Amino acid sequence: MKWAALGLVIAVPIAFALTSPLLAWRSPIYIAACIAGVVGLVLLLVQPLLARGLLPMHAIRQRRAHAWVGAALILTVLVHVAGLWVTSPPDVIDALTFTSPTPFSAWGVIAMWAAFAAALLAALRRRLRVSPRKWRLGHTALALIVVIGSAVHALLIDGTMETVSKAVLCALAVIAALYAAAGLRPKRR
Repeated sequence: MKWAALGLVIAVPIAFALTSPLLAWRSPIYIAACIAGVVGLVLLLVQPLLARGLLPMHAIRQRRAHAWVGAALILTVLVHVAGLWVTSPPDVIDALTFTSPTPFSAWGVIAMWAAFAAALLAALRRRLRVSPRKWRLGHTALALIVVIGSAVHALLIDGTMETVSKAVLCALAVIAALYAAAGLRPKRR
């Protein structure tokens, strides 16, 4: 039942995005960039579910899947930004320098850098020699910035995603991330 519900939540926004009339006359690179953004948003829902062990699979598999989904998330961000760069370099430069007149750009850039930082923190986990508790708090804080920033970014864009399914997906991703983060609070003595 959990898999079916998750599959529906994932499939509906992707299906709407793939059939968006706003993509009808766009280049394949632009379409790939847009769909990568939608897939990235879907992965932001899956990540906290894996982190908290809420999916019906063995805990070790969920941890491994969390790492693989994290890598896939970084790949979707790179495809999203690179595709937009190819189709409109001035817009990407404006976004990266925080000079874009569109507020959604800043949210996307903040979320992107937080995603890169969270991935780097995960990759360097053993080398950093910090306690698991401190590492988890840092990684979780960055993940919250990624999810909230990405949700605001997506909600402010009138683009390929259908409005209601986009709002539901964003809300579920934020709720899942907050729930996962709440489970990582330090224990009281």
